[in-house]
Amino acid sequence: MVVALAACSTMPRNGPDSGEIRSQQPVSLDSLPYAVVNVSPSVVAVLNDNTGRLTNAFADQRPPNEIRFGVGDVVSVTIFEAAAGGLFIPLEAGVRPGNFIALPNQPVDGKGNISVPYGGAIRAAGRTPGEVQQAIVKALRNRAIEPQAVVALVDQRTSLISVLGEVNVPSRFPANAAGEHLLDAIARAGGPKAQGYDTWVSLERDGKRARVPFGALVYEPSNNIFVRPQDTVYVYREPQTFVAFGAAGQQGQFNFEAWRITVSEAVAKAGGLNDAMADPGSIFIYRGETREVAERLGVDLRRFNTPIVPVVYNFNMRDPSMYFLTTQMAMRNKDVLYVSNAHAVEVSKILNYIRLITATVNDPIVAAYNGVALHNLVKP
Repeated sequence: MVVALAACSTMPRNGPDSGEIRSQQPVSLDSLPYAVVNVSPSVVAVLNDNTGRLTNAFADQRPPNEIRFGVGDVVSVTIFEAAAGGLFIPLEAGVRPGNFIALPNQPVDGKGNISVPYGGAIRAAGRTPGEVQQAIVKALRNRAIEPQAVVALVDQRTSLISVLGEVNVPSRFPANAAGEHLLDAIARAGGPKAQGYDTWVSLERDGKRARVPFGALVYEPSNNIFVRPQDTVYVYREPQTFVAFGAAGQQGQFNFEAWRITVSEAVAKAGGLNDAMADPGSIFIYRGETREVAERLGVDLRRFNTPIVPVVYNFNMRDPSMYFLTTQMAMRNKDVLYVSNAHAVEVSKILNYIRLITATVNDPIVAAYNGVALHNLVKP
């Protein structure tokens, strides 16, 4: 019994025992707290509802508002009068093709204004062309004959969208007044260089950043949201991987080689389960979840004081219906797949250890006994 107890803690293993994982008890004072969640249809529903979507980070799905002028934008101003003899059109202008005058193109100055003769400084920054037109008409109303104004954007220098990284033509270009989606902006930059399944897209807006695989933009249209002026789109290549340990058929790091794979596909990539060692009821996925998701999963958050909660998902593959859930739950980049040994394997190790100890003690005794017996046989 003493030898058996000692063997429990000294036997070689490829990872923690399934009972140790489920107990959630710290091994030492430095152990990181974690939560164990048994996978069920409700758990999969919560996780699928929180997969990487840009709509989770950017809730406003409306097209961008009308483009407004900014400091540095170059604008044109054309002023019309109802009849000759007014402020801008002389009496002899009857031979002109129209009762209007075009002012030289001018940039919006550092104070956000443009200059209109006899109208003074007109606020332009933050206004739409229509709003600037109304301001010009109001300034000239008591001087010109029924004035009208047309304001147009000649050179757009502030309402810009940047697309950088692994695209064929990284550039910064004016936002489309009609509005355009994220894929449209990437297409304007020449499209991604690398394979789509290894490509990620990061969108930064108003100090907030979110990222999704490029495939999520193509196959899940809800992710293909409108881009807005001042957005920065960064396209980069990062192969998605997971690692497998324990009693899986193979151990190591594996590439997704697709923009998304399920848990069942990950287990298959790792060679399935080792029939001589694996416990099908003890398949675990290690992953960090946000506190919001962890709370929806029923995790007691009082034990955690970090924004990311370590969660261990337990799949009981002894249940035939669990195979359906493994085809619905998606793996995430950098997930850890761990398959625990069956208890019979650990018992077998202990018995072999005991047999080794007893054989080590018994063999010299047997050898000595055989030596004495042999000596007695040959004694004259």
